[in-house]
Amino acid sequence: MLTAANEASGGTYRPPVDDGLEVLHADSSLLVVNKPSGLLSVPGRGAGMDDCLASRVQACYPDALIVHRLDMETSGLMVLARDREMHRRLSIAFQNRQVEKRYVAVVDGALAAACGEIDLPLINDWPNRPRQKVDHQIGKPSLTRYRVLAYDAASDSTRVALDPETGRTHQLRVHLMSLGHPILGDVLYASAAAQAKAARLLLHADSLAFEHPVSGDRLALNCAPPF
Repeated sequence: MLTAANEASGGTYRPPVDDGLEVLHADSSLLVVNKPSGLLSVPGRGAGMDDCLASRVQACYPDALIVHRLDMETSGLMVLARDREMHRRLSIAFQNRQVEKRYVAVVDGALAAACGEIDLPLINDWPNRPRQKVDHQIGKPSLTRYRVLAYDAASDSTRVALDPETGRTHQLRVHLMSLGHPILGDVLYASAAAQAKAARLLLHADSLAFEHPVSGDRLALNCAPPF
């Protein structure tokens, strides 16, 4: 995922007001919390970039360890481990694609198909970092499945459910932009007109499901998007 330093490189970091944690699950092994848009997952480099999801969670749960990350402007569900062994097990589950993840986004325009797959290899666009780009020669395989939820004619925008098979940096944002339907509010990949349709990036991790590393029970959590 994108590093904290690069996440906030586009301007001054202004994290959202800390209104308290929204914890959807907590036990002795792990936590699942809802990260607000505009908050880094981990501390950034430099002064004024210490406020992040990790530090806010650790203020209440000092043993919490970040397992995966979301882009700064993306909101939604994140998993934290409560000790090193749980961190190892959960990290392996993410790496082996044993965690079911779903996102909801609102994109510009009307998609031609009600559902489909976006199979485009991605790589860092180094001269324009932190942007990523499609590269069919040296890009890493990247696959996103999408399903249209609703179309809004008034704003000419479409709400879509997204199931990423892989977890590349900015994968959902670049894949949708490559279809000609950037996510609204995306300052890196959307046109000025599509950016102006939303005050934030309209991308939210709304669903996670995985096998609990201790009990073996299926843990399924949902968090409705705030848009």
